[in-house]
Amino acid sequence: MDAPGGDGLGPLAGVKVVDISNFLAGPLVSMFLGDFGADVVKVERPDSGDELRYWGHDKNGVGLMYKLVNRNKRSVTADLRTPLGVEIVKRLIRDADILVENYRKGTLERWGLGYDVLSAINPGLVMVRVTGFGQTGPNSHRPGFGTLAEGYAGYAYITGYPDRPPLLPSFGLADDTSGLMGAFLAMVALQEKHRSGRGQVIDFAIYEPLLTLLGPQVVDYDQLGLVQERNGSRLPFTAPRNTYRTRDDRWVSISGSAQSTFERMCDALEVPELKDDPRFLDNRLRIQNAPALDAALQAAIERFDRDALIALFDTFGAAVAPCYDIAEIFADPHMQARENIVAVDDAELGGPIRMQNVVGRMSRTPGRIRHAGPPLGASNREVLVERLGFDPAELEAAGLKLD
Repeated sequence: MDAPGGDGLGPLAGVKVVDISNFLAGPLVSMFLGDFGADVVKVERPDSGDELRYWGHDKNGVGLMYKLVNRNKRSVTADLRTPLGVEIVKRLIRDADILVENYRKGTLERWGLGYDVLSAINPGLVMVRVTGFGQTGPNSHRPGFGTLAEGYAGYAYITGYPDRPPLLPSFGLADDTSGLMGAFLAMVALQEKHRSGRGQVIDFAIYEPLLTLLGPQVVDYDQLGLVQERNGSRLPFTAPRNTYRTRDDRWVSISGSAQSTFERMCDALEVPELKDDPRFLDNRLRIQNAPALDAALQAAIERFDRDALIALFDTFGAAVAPCYDIAEIFADPHMQARENIVAVDDAELGGPIRMQNVVGRMSRTPGRIRHAGPPLGASNREVLVERLGFDPAELEAAGLKLD
């Protein structure tokens, strides 16, 4: 929904993005840019398109994950291994601001689409290169996906329980964080371009944003020689922090990061004696005695049903949140009020599709979802013929559909 007085174009209106990436990390970069009004043209293989079209669940043969990740984009088809496909990309980047790619190191250069070639056409082009291990270093030649990055960055090692194997996340965490980082870095490069008039290459590996987000592990190891081990939902730097089961067999997440928060929690649960227990007097003592603290809190919490517990914590100003499944997220009145999930009309699916809304509310120029991910090649005629000037007969002879 546009803010009052907004023009509906979004703060990135006029920014042109060419997305030749596949799967998840690269397309998420351009999704975040498109959410705020950038004009995103996604280039896909003529035969099958981005393989993300076949990830996850589908409805009537239409991939639902693709609909989310490639919202607000136009789809054109081109085989980048052919001279025609190379020429399509070259024409697209003539007036583009950003190119997003996530092919293995050396692939674009082999096709004749390296930055040296493209920047000669458009010196202001910003190229975002997302790969598993980056463009430099002894592992740069290796293929890489988010799953590998989640292990390589150290995330999996610390996730799970001490007596069980490392756990990978049940969603594309490394890819998702790379999408956010890539969009941020693209905006940084565009800001610099306003000063210098020149583009540049952004090179980052999928594991690198996740490595940064893992918190104090690096400084703790550097200064103290500490290696963080798996410890369930507990954190090594604050306590209490865990999930707890309520009387009605539901779950809540609780954190007592601040001393006042911990004390209000004890008051709400009618266990004020925990505040004066010498094991729990401050955060560092609570970390040392986290198992005993969790046991005491669990015993207190399981006397309440979940909704009653949350209402009680609200009364005392203590921090708690339910551990929702997706059905509960849909039904939550706060998320409804914030419009965290919105319905988008989609002709291919024959009706609306609901998906996560744009994150962040800008008071004058908000982002918005204009449409879900498009059918393969839906903008071939509009972009390739009307905008780039290709001969329709040449395109059709190469197997590119125009209607």
